[in-house]
Amino acid sequence: MFEIAPSILSADFTRLAEAIEDVRAGGATVLHVDVMDGHFVPNITIGLPVVKSIRKATEMTIDTHLMISEPGRYAVEFVKAGADMVSVHVEADAHLQRTLTAIREAGAKAGVAINPATPIEALTEALPYADFILLMSVNPGFGGQKFIPTMLDKLRRLRAMIEARA
Repeated sequence: MFEIAPSILSADFTRLAEAIEDVRAGGATVLHVDVMDGHFVPNITIGLPVVKSIRKATEMTIDTHLMISEPGRYAVEFVKAGADMVSVHVEADAHLQRTLTAIREAGAKAGVAINPATPIEALTEALPYADFILLMSVNPGFGGQKFIPTMLDKLRRLRAMIEARA
């Protein structure tokens, strides 16, 4: 199943509720929220208070992508703030299985994100604990980047890896 989850990264934050409604009116059922800390990635975006506000503004599924150092410290807090899906980077979490399990136990879907240059094999041990995989097709940290074409082959290899587990 494929679903488009528009990101609010480029929204006018003075009109965030309107932007969210535009996304919903356009037919999306999932809203992607990029959380960046200026450490794991070179940009800073939003945090827990904004996710809490978004939850009040919509009943859409909130997909929160944590591009932060030490995501295990905050993942469950994002679920408590209203996130329905939380993805953490395999490169940022030394205790990925524990974090994914905690996200699920808190009531959300747990996802693993992986950077373009990280070998797909880094996901092998995490797959049983993940509800979804976010395969980055750009380097995380900034919106509006050019798609990296070699990610199509990586996507095919990821699909084969997932199918082999079934």
